[in-house]
Amino acid sequence: MSAPDDMTADLGARPTPPAPADTGYSATVLGSHWIQRPEGDGEETLVAPPPDRVEGTVLRFGPGVTAAVAHRTHRTLPALPPAPAPPRRGLRRHTLPVLVLLCVLAFLAWQRLGPSVQVRSVAVAVRPAVLPCDGTANVVAVVGTNGRPGTLTYRWTRNDGTQSGVLREVVARDQRQARLTLRWTFEGEGRRMARAEVEILSPAHLTADARFTYDCG
Repeated sequence: MSAPDDMTADLGARPTPPAPADTGYSATVLGSHWIQRPEGDGEETLVAPPPDRVEGTVLRFGPGVTAAVAHRTHRTLPALPPAPAPPRRGLRRHTLPVLVLLCVLAFLAWQRLGPSVQVRSVAVAVRPAVLPCDGTANVVAVVGTNGRPGTLTYRWTRNDGTQSGVLREVVARDQRQARLTLRWTFEGEGRRMARAEVEILSPAHLTADARFTYDCG
């Protein structure tokens, strides 16, 4: 029995299979490293290449690391000891200026609050040595000091029985000498020997005198 010329004539049109629903899935084209090889029964199978490396029981194809490798690679480094603190150079830098300032303040305080004037020497001179009629003698006492500020107390005594009251002389800082002056005036005719004495009462007790002649004949 021969087959009809058109075997599909009686079968009618074949129904078109429905389109798959849109599930977000799409086929992925396999890379070139996947090879299709025909098997003996005519079917095709996908054959994968040998793995790049073996990590334990996990086979890896291509790039990528396992959690074990990542754990071994990114270990936490041990904590380093803290760096030593830098030396305090600011305090050392300001030490010398502070010491200089303290020395200056101490020197100024010593000058102001230190020992007062001290008398080192005293000498008396008179001019002229021979006084003419109705003349005035200038008697000068030169007192040497230590250059400290302060006040000298003194008095004059003449050999005619006259004595001055207590007098005061203020000396300044760095003043090494104080000049104390007595003016003694004579009148009338006659001749006599005159003597004037200065007595330092404080800060030390010292005396000195000078002699001259009044000559009016």
